[in-house]
Amino acid sequence: MQHIKCLMALLVVTLVSGCVSLPPAHDYSAFRNADPHSILVLPPINNTTEVVAPYSVMSQVIAPIAESGYYVFPVAVVDQTFKNNGLTIANDVHAVPIDKLHNIFGADAALYLTIDDYGTSYVIISSETRVTVSASLIDLRNGLVLWQDTATASSAETQNSNGGGLIGALVEAAVSQIVDTVTDRGFDIAAITANRLLSSETHNGLPYGPRSPKYGQPAPSEKAK
Repeated sequence: MQHIKCLMALLVVTLVSGCVSLPPAHDYSAFRNADPHSILVLPPINNTTEVVAPYSVMSQVIAPIAESGYYVFPVAVVDQTFKNNGLTIANDVHAVPIDKLHNIFGADAALYLTIDDYGTSYVIISSETRVTVSASLIDLRNGLVLWQDTATASSAETQNSNGGGLIGALVEAAVSQIVDTVTDRGFDIAAITANRLLSSETHNGLPYGPRSPKYGQPAPSEKAK
């Protein structure tokens, strides 16, 4: 019996370890060869029904890029430049030829963003605010993909189990949904998603840029190899 208990405990540990294992580390060779110093962030394509999603995500992705050591073109200037040229829809902006983007802005690379999840959903006895964003960094000088990844953050990560039974769980979920919707909890969750996706301090994030004191050092995911 004791032997069986030991095997069961080992199985649980193995399963838990497998659940939290990190994805394979990115190959940064193309990125390092390109060595981009400036990044142009394009308006994100919004695949959700939330009209505020692009503005929320756009306001949160700039900080982790800049803090990682890159010059980021001012969002307001970029947005106005596109509008002055009749481009008000993200899909149309993403379709602009890379050589034209390079000629207009002079950026080394452009970050293409897509929002796949944004907002609060209510499912039976739980309420969750989730933000999922995918991104690709394209070299505007030759069209090469330098880096790409997807990140997700959810309010469910910090929710505690309810000790008040089914009724308590239903009430808590309903209240959480109302509060999260009214206060746009997605804005805070988008910040977590952006940092997970782009920060140089996270697994498979951007490598340290030229303005970072860690420029040239291996990224965390490279150290983990």
